[in-house]
Amino acid sequence: MTKKNISEKVSEMALPIIDSKGFELVDVEYIKEGQNWYLRIYIDKEGGITIDDCQIVSEEISEKIDQVDPIPNSYLLEVSSPGLERPLKKDRDFEKYKGELVEVRLYNPLDKKTSFEGELVGLEDGKIIIKIDDKNFSFIRNNVSLVKRSFKF
Repeated sequence: MTKKNISEKVSEMALPIIDSKGFELVDVEYIKEGQNWYLRIYIDKEGGITIDDCQIVSEEISEKIDQVDPIPNSYLLEVSSPGLERPLKKDRDFEKYKGELVEVRLYNPLDKKTSFEGELVGLEDGKIIIKIDDKNFSFIRNNVSLVKRSFKF
């Protein structure tokens, strides 16, 4: 089973558990770092996620994963908040964070730049649109490596 298949399978198993708590499943990652494999599940809710929220979800998901056993090797399970600068991946993320400051990173340069920062206008016809200095810029989603919220301190 590939990393992507494992992430998708765990997402399917985790979604009902996370939904039942009134939380949002933001992302699932199955990655190797050094000698260890990590299964990371990112959850969120209005007002933010607490450590207790993460613990409750972790225990229930761990039990479910143990029953189904979709992962062939040992791994470390981490359930956490995606953080303030969370990547925007799902269509609903682009709706939820309209009007907020975001950073867009591209795989291929546009005007010799691969990073842009501006106000998120939204997602239309497969293009991410941001406003920079009162001018809209659109980026083809397939050319975007990352969109994340950005903060000025």
